[in-house]
Amino acid sequence: MKVSQVYRKKRCLSFEIFPPKKDAELENIDETLEILADLHPDFISVTFGAGGSSNCNRTIALAKKIKYEYGIEPVVHLTCLHYDRKEIDGFAEVLKAEGIENILALRGDANPNAPAKNDFSHSSDLISYLKKDNDFCFLGACYPECHPESAGVVSDIRSLRKKVDAGAEVLLSQLFFDNERFYRFHEECRIGGIDVPVIPGVMPVINAAQIRRMVTLCHASFPERFRKIISRYEDKKDALFDAGMSYCLSQIIDLLVNDIRGIHLYTMNNPLVARRICEGIRNIV
Repeated sequence: MKVSQVYRKKRCLSFEIFPPKKDAELENIDETLEILADLHPDFISVTFGAGGSSNCNRTIALAKKIKYEYGIEPVVHLTCLHYDRKEIDGFAEVLKAEGIENILALRGDANPNAPAKNDFSHSSDLISYLKKDNDFCFLGACYPECHPESAGVVSDIRSLRKKVDAGAEVLLSQLFFDNERFYRFHEECRIGGIDVPVIPGVMPVINAAQIRRMVTLCHASFPERFRKIISRYEDKKDALFDAGMSYCLSQIIDLLVNDIRGIHLYTMNNPLVARRICEGIRNIV
């Protein structure tokens, strides 16, 4: 089923996972998937590494497992900066052959080990190209605090509108820790004529170094309440886990009571985190 159809019917809960780095490790991911499946997500997205067909192969193999062994709709991440049209056509044919209908279209980050090619500069180019001859449901990424390379809010919303006009039917946000920034961004999208679901991506903080690295990459801001949690508990693993779960749950509950149309949880392949979050909102969603 296409993810866009699900959002028309209900508020959705979804997860993101990443494929193991080695093909042999795919067999060991079942424990994670079994726990996630028990939480009944509406879909699970699978990330995609930059450069090299093996990254795509592992992504597709994991997406197939999610769809056919666990009965959950997968969303396959597909980057385009390092691929030409022929390679993208090949990926599309494999996805169609495997019955995978949903693609999160991404430009991808620059990678010195995989030089960029000239066919696709933006994810909107990828969506426009694939929509001509395919019937995928396309999702797009968005940044509540502006894309790191954007000139500003107006430019960012214009680029996002271009992505939607190209065919993106759902937007999944980068992580953030300040809900007020998401609400402001959500309103800016509506003012900019973007009328597709804009879904918040939320990441529980359970590892201070990891979160700092992610925040540096995506330029998310630290609210003072969140900063105090990190500062106080970063050297106390169990305390940081509990405090991080509490902060994440408070974010999600606030989003839900403000009628946001779904939650996309970045699990970091930690099913225990997903389970604890879901248990905390099971009577709220």
